[in-house]
Amino acid sequence: MKQFKTVFRSAPLAAAAVLFSALPASAAVETETAFVFNSLSFLMHGFLVMWMAAGFAMLEAGLVRTKNAAMQCTKNIGLYSIAGLMYWLIGYNLMYLDVSGWIGSLAIWSAEDPINADGAFMAAEDAATYSAGSDWFFQMVFVAATCSIVSGALAERIKLGPFLIFSVLLTGVIYPIQGSWTWGGGWLSEMGFSDFAGSTIVHSVGGWAALTGAIILGARKGKYGADGQINPLPGSNLPMATLGTFILWMGWFGFNGGSQLAMGSAADIRDIGTIYINTNLAAAAGVIVAIVMTQIMYKKVDLTMTLNGALGGLVAITAEPLAPSPGLAIFVGAIGGLLVVVAVPLLDKLKIDDVVGAIPVHLVAGIWGTLAVTFTGGASFTSQLIGIVAIGAFVVVTTSIVWFILKAIIGIRVSEEEEFVGLDQSECGLEAYPEFGRGSQVV
Repeated sequence: MKQFKTVFRSAPLAAAAVLFSALPASAAVETETAFVFNSLSFLMHGFLVMWMAAGFAMLEAGLVRTKNAAMQCTKNIGLYSIAGLMYWLIGYNLMYLDVSGWIGSLAIWSAEDPINADGAFMAAEDAATYSAGSDWFFQMVFVAATCSIVSGALAERIKLGPFLIFSVLLTGVIYPIQGSWTWGGGWLSEMGFSDFAGSTIVHSVGGWAALTGAIILGARKGKYGADGQINPLPGSNLPMATLGTFILWMGWFGFNGGSQLAMGSAADIRDIGTIYINTNLAAAAGVIVAIVMTQIMYKKVDLTMTLNGALGGLVAITAEPLAPSPGLAIFVGAIGGLLVVVAVPLLDKLKIDDVVGAIPVHLVAGIWGTLAVTFTGGASFTSQLIGIVAIGAFVVVTTSIVWFILKAIIGIRVSEEEEFVGLDQSECGLEAYPEFGRGSQVV
């Protein structure tokens, strides 16, 4: 039986060897093969990142009170859809087409591939090594993730309409412009700033936008007492939040692995494997540090901190998941988890109300991860610091302007009565958990 299996398994390999030996050994075949595999990488990794939208929705719905869970789900599916439309309309070309150093082109995206009307691949020295559509899809899901960060931080008191309007400007204009500075070949790229998969370009941008929004919007009623007391407002469904974290963790393999931007060679596959390993190690280290730290600080392990510890580790390693050794990846992730545990109570002392801990996870850990790139020689400390400050200043100024304009024209916060009843009723007209009854929704 063993001998039969060996012969049976070797037969298709032998047939494949004969087939490929009959193919012309030309650069055109090699280029088309790379085109297929590179495009496939964008698509497969892209739908993993798209699945992170579900992770954000579940995490946020689990960390808000029952009376606001449907609102969080509504915001997340709304912002994802807005991101897709705006990135097609102007976002992609602002970020990648004819970037002059600071900004790209104001044009609607359209696909241009080296494939003729008959579907044949046209090899050329300057031919693209991946399909335009696969790249657009991969880039689009990144901008949606940026906007999801803002959604969680501002939960339980922001109006749906103004938030969706803000999402239009963040995904269509603000994110693409700063992204062009590095990934579009703009001035930060020329200076040597490095951000492999977006610790700053994606995560810190979402964190800065969340920070300005949280400050301008104000804290939830009852969160902070007049005497400096901090009142916990526990989430409704921690198992759901845990599921959301695992979905995000899984999606991060697409986030970081796909940012290799190629899968057309053995070296690319090797590097993607390394990225997966380092990404997983950093997240695991963030979890363990959060467990240990909360046990020391509070004499009990805090699940919400532990979940955010994983995310802090993931955000931190995102700036450079390929170059570090496994030991260094663990260190980067561990510091990311530690910073989250320290930053959450610090924000409360400053009376900045971040419902899900998005600012410590995405902004603080994102800054740390971007600076940690210097440990592997991927960039200088000066160029990394300039990139962090420049992008941070741009996002703080632009998002603050947008928040203040929205606040002045249509208002961004629900009334006290609507906040008391819950945004599921006041903004969506329904409840996520109707079997509990409306009385139980008033927390």
